[in-house]
Amino acid sequence: MSMLRLAIVGLGKIARDQHLPAVAGLPAVAGLPEIAIAAVVSRNARLDGVPCFETLEALFASDVAVDAVALCTPPQVRRAQAALALAAGKHVMLEKPPGATVGELAPLIASARDNGLTLFATWHSRFAPAVEPARAFLAANRPLSVKIDWREDVRVWHPGQDWIFEAGGLGVFDPGINALSILTRILPRPVFLRGAGLAFPANRAAPIAAELDLADAAGLPIRAEFDFLQTGPQSWDMRIETEGGTLMLSAGGAKLDHDGRALVDEAEAEYPALYRRLIDLVGRRESDVDLAPLQLVADAFLLGQRRGVEAFTW
Repeated sequence: MSMLRLAIVGLGKIARDQHLPAVAGLPAVAGLPEIAIAAVVSRNARLDGVPCFETLEALFASDVAVDAVALCTPPQVRRAQAALALAAGKHVMLEKPPGATVGELAPLIASARDNGLTLFATWHSRFAPAVEPARAFLAANRPLSVKIDWREDVRVWHPGQDWIFEAGGLGVFDPGINALSILTRILPRPVFLRGAGLAFPANRAAPIAAELDLADAAGLPIRAEFDFLQTGPQSWDMRIETEGGTLMLSAGGAKLDHDGRALVDEAEAEYPALYRRLIDLVGRRESDVDLAPLQLVADAFLLGQRRGVEAFTW
């Protein structure tokens, strides 16, 4: 395959902010196929110069050839779209979170495996530049405690997107799961939920704030606080006390400090890395589906103590 022909499904904010620029900016690499947007599927939006369809069914019934689809739609509808694409013989890239529930992913994993296709459940924050250096540091320096502060303004990052507060939309866990994806990547042992407090607006089906107590198999204390109503400076930070000093992972994984000394401070380049990973997986006909971050969110809904707060309006 010299060219991976991609269909973007759902031409909303994440597609325009991240997916389109990432695909357009990927350089050609010797020995690897290039990637190009061959079609768009959206009920309301169009992309100049690219064939547009209102449904996946319409795309697959057309004479426009695609090899893979990137599902940038809300998580509540991704399972059905992924199943349809896999049945049509297409590779599938899932925006995070990969679905509205953990259980709906197993049939998709099996379908991809049985048909020699790629299913890629993306966790974009794991591709932030400081994540792998943090992982290497923690492999050599035993962590003693972890404190996560993930606070952002939903009105800035998800303006008017009601789906995020509907059942399956995850609410504050939509950004919070990015922290959990980093956490489960950098720690040397699996992580488990011990307790949670969830704040639900009176008029919404998903939480707007959450406090999680977690631990690993050795009892490492982990505290995570997520807030979707942060004003002023936004924070995506993780402070890790270790036997080798204090590790500070900040800016969503773009920066890493050790005892105040900068180790990593680079510009964001997560989505180009995601697409390079997709190209590699498709070339090897392999899948990459790690459900650990989504499982922690599901456990928070299962074990969490729910408290009501005032109604949320945009």
